[in-house]
Amino acid sequence: MHKKTILENIDKIHTTEMGIVRIRKNLEINEDPVNYCILKIHDDDAIITKKGKNYYIDVDDCIITINSSSFTIITAHKK
Repeated sequence: MHKKTILENIDKIHTTEMGIVRIRKNLEINEDPVNYCILKIHDDDAIITKKGKNYYIDVDDCIITINSSSFTIITAHKK
């Protein structure tokens, strides 16, 4: 159910300038963090839960946190 909602709003997913820096640092990536996270969301093994106002995407070795009303990627970090 949550995955369907996120996929229906995939074009709204974004982050802030500070979010870009934080996600790149936490995940140790150099690529665009928004595209990276979107690819992770599409992964068949992604487990999406909602707690309070946030979605949590648990996939591979990371957890991505997305605000459920604005679809802003708040952070992402390794497990």
